Amino acid sequence: MSKAASRIKFAKKITGKIDHSSKLKTNIPAGMAMPGPPLGPQLGQRNINIATFVKEFNEKTAHIKEGIPIPCRIKPNLDRSYTLTTHLPPAVYYLKQAAGIQRGRMHANEIAGKITLKHLYEIAKIKSEDPPLALMSLQQITNMLVGTAKTIGIEIVRDLDPEEYKEFLAERKVIVEEQLKVIREEKEAKMLRTG
Repeated sequence: MSKAASRIKFAKKITGKIDHSSKLKTNIPAGMAMPGPPLGPQLGQRNINIATFVKEFNEKTAHIKEGIPIPCRIKPNLDRSYTLTTHLPPAVYYLKQAAGIQRGRMHANEIAGKITLKHLYEIAKIKSEDPPLALMSLQQITNMLVGTAKTIGIEIVRDLDPEEYKEFLAERKVIVEEQLKVIREEKEAKMLRTG
């Protein structure tokens, strides 16, 4: 046996099996993991037992309100097991909940909702407990949230009159329904052209 061949054999012996599977980063609704697409195929590609994962995830998130998006990091192991790490819901979820809206803006300079500085501070305190943000100060997290809020069209105000905001949300609901109607019509027109 040549010297090079023995070195390769020795290197293979030391390293053992190489893990080529990638970590899966996805958001899964709390208590609603299902074996179908898109989650099932993603787990199957990583050689993870889908039924076991779905059962474990749903049990692990049973204490959380159903449907809340939970960011997950799934690291497959060589023996078909996996390591599941869950985090707090995304900042966008908290911002939309605080603003009382379902969706962000569709066009530039459109205001989708409003929150107060107190809302922003409370969300920052909650997100500071999330491991990915553990090394950030409360001020940095707040600045990050301001940028996120601006991106989705949420205006941050000092004070918010509940009656005025109720009227704003009613007007906004009409605008959103119109936007959705236009989107549906465009989809239908596109389907007719390609059909």
